Amino acid sequence: MKEFVSISVEQTQEYAERMARRAEAGDVILLIGDLGAGKTHFTQGFARGLGMSEIPTSPTFNLVCEYCDGRLPLYHFDLYRLESADELDDIDYYAITEGDGVSLVEWGDKFEEAAPDDYLLLDFSVEADGARTIRAYTHGPRSEVLVVE
Repeated sequence: MKEFVSISVEQTQEYAERMARRAEAGDVILLIGDLGAGKTHFTQGFARGLGMSEIPTSPTFNLVCEYCDGRLPLYHFDLYRLESADELDDIDYYAITEGDGVSLVEWGDKFEEAAPDDYLLLDFSVEADGARTIRAYTHGPRSEVLVVE
């Protein structure tokens, strides 16, 4: 496990941008943490690191948003409103996460059985002083490449 502490939105986004430069098609990053912990800000920085012109917003009402104008397609999932892993088929989750882009999955720990063999789990938390701590847990060789200092 590696840990990154961010004291600003900009630092969180810069961290994500550096990580995106290492991304390859098929990479899956699960984002967990309370509301307001920095998951969407991370996604915005990640998109910038892929060269996207559009700034991602929280996909809560869409379940998945697709951004395709960068180096790789970016798929931003939000599994919060899903009730069961069976619903993942309805949004083509498995085909997308195994496809041509990078998938960032908010509330990605909700269905552990849906995690691929190789993925990075980022756990976001808000500290008492307002700083954000991002803990990176690797699960496979590709995920280890994604983790940056």
